[in-house]
Amino acid sequence: MNVPPLLDHIVIAGPSLEELVGWFRDLTGVTAAPGGSHPVGTANALVALTVGGERRPHYLELVGPDPEREGEALPKLFNIHRLRKPTLITYAAHPGGLDGVVAAARAGGVELGDPQPLSRTTPSGDTLEWRLTQAPPPVNYGLPFLIDWGTADQPGLGDLPTIELVSFARIEVNPEPLREATAALGLGDALAEIREGQGSRFELVLRTEDGREITI
Repeated sequence: MNVPPLLDHIVIAGPSLEELVGWFRDLTGVTAAPGGSHPVGTANALVALTVGGERRPHYLELVGPDPEREGEALPKLFNIHRLRKPTLITYAAHPGGLDGVVAAARAGGVELGDPQPLSRTTPSGDTLEWRLTQAPPPVNYGLPFLIDWGTADQPGLGDLPTIELVSFARIEVNPEPLREATAALGLGDALAEIREGQGSRFELVLRTEDGREITI
């Protein structure tokens, strides 16, 4: 088992949120719960991740264009405007002292971007607010973005459908540059392991309720 201790959530994006939810349901048997809409033109659906059968502050975010804003240009967030199929894009980490981590990374030559406020409107009409980093382009999605939920409830611990997280890692043909950039955050081994392999991609392994292991 290889689960990053500071994992907050894993982002899987696609050109249609409805199709993304259906793809995940067909793959795992789990139907993601509606999460809400963002001011930037996206909407999401969520699945909590268990580890060893126990709830943790980890979840999957399925994100696509907001269905309520049909006809608008596709959002550029997570390169959604370029996607043709469900794609595991990146992940978020939730370190303590967000601003200090950003400053340490910047001193080490890695620009994560200053923490910015963001929000989404939940299906019940409530507004959920948090802060996160948004790196300037070109974005290195191999690095996590950082999030601080403040006084908000971390969604992974909320009333969501669940699936077991077996492991999550980054694969790189040449892993050293990403390892060096990740080390600049000063978070030690608390982020996703970076392994050498074919292609540059994330490897997510989930276990379904009937015991099947699925790699995304």
